[in-house]
Amino acid sequence: MAKKEHVSETPATQFLRKHGVAFSEHPYEYEEHGGTAVSSQALGVPEHDVVKTLVMQDEAARPLIVLMHGDCKVSTKNLARAIGCKSVEPCKPEVANRHTGFLVGGTSPFGTRKQMPVYVEKSILDLPRIYINGGRRGYLVSIEPKELLRVLGPKPVEVALPQ
Repeated sequence: MAKKEHVSETPATQFLRKHGVAFSEHPYEYEEHGGTAVSSQALGVPEHDVVKTLVMQDEAARPLIVLMHGDCKVSTKNLARAIGCKSVEPCKPEVANRHTGFLVGGTSPFGTRKQMPVYVEKSILDLPRIYINGGRRGYLVSIEPKELLRVLGPKPVEVALPQ
């Protein structure tokens, strides 16, 4: 009989429990640079329902988080316009790690080291359930999207581009 894989706590799961968010755990075999294509295939869910946590910064190097569908990318030009900045670009991995406390590939919007503004692609909120990083490489948690609004208070934006 297959034993359910035990997953230890992360700052993200501690945050979710503290805020009373119901979630299910979904460990999978992490693949370097595999991204959401690997995780969605491993879990047997549409890549559109897997949400990437992207750490970006504005022209003044102020960090922000963008939650995006796994099968889309962010239009940084449209994002900058939507949030009233001159420009937005992805943070370097070591900078993202410093802001969040998570390794790239295991970044969760929950339980980050620093408080940052969070933006969510509006259509994510229409999904019945999402799969989002639980604070470790090879580990997603599944939650209802309305919980994002409740615990993170993200600003909805429309900045998705097809991958």
